[in-house]
Amino acid sequence: MNTILHITQRQQWEEAKVIGSYCADSLETEGFIHCSKSTQIVKVANRFFFNQKDLVLLFIDSDKVQAEIRYEEAEIGELFPHIYGELNVDAVYQVVSFESEEDGFFVLPQEVVDLE
Repeated sequence: MNTILHITQRQQWEEAKVIGSYCADSLETEGFIHCSKSTQIVKVANRFFFNQKDLVLLFIDSDKVQAEIRYEEAEIGELFPHIYGELNVDAVYQVVSFESEEDGFFVLPQEVVDLE
């Protein structure tokens, strides 16, 4: 199984489970849902979600994603997985609470460490 990860608000994920698909804000504004590999997730969290609470980390089986996934280069020169369409919720096989530490920074959850 090839796992990619996505950070979202708990509320957005709860709503997605009810309707059967997940649509990040970036799908409307940029045309895709931002995802990360396990080695990238903490950098992404600390850069874009610093000091945020009530987040969840979605573990996505990329083989089950119905929309196209493209690995594209970001400003930092790394390739990141992007989902070009709504995410079907049955591709998500695990959801983990993901909140910043007291200092506002994130640490790698054990569930992600176990992927590597």
